[in-house]
Amino acid sequence: MRKMIAQFRDDESGAAMVEYSILIGIIAVASIMTVLAIGGWVNGRFSSLCTALEASTVGGCNAATGVGS
Repeated sequence: MRKMIAQFRDDESGAAMVEYSILIGIIAVASIMTVLAIGGWVNGRFSSLCTALEASTVGGCNAATGVGS
């Protein structure tokens, strides 16, 4: 019984699994935040492009649908 308890105490595979799980969680959160940040930046760029098209005589843009003419 003591030998089994000592083996359980010295086994580090569970600790490694927890560490890898935390690392995967951090990577997932960072990836999601990066995608959201890039999406916001792209949305802002298209909105400013749509505004510029509305101000010009070359074409137009419906800001609600994002469809240009």
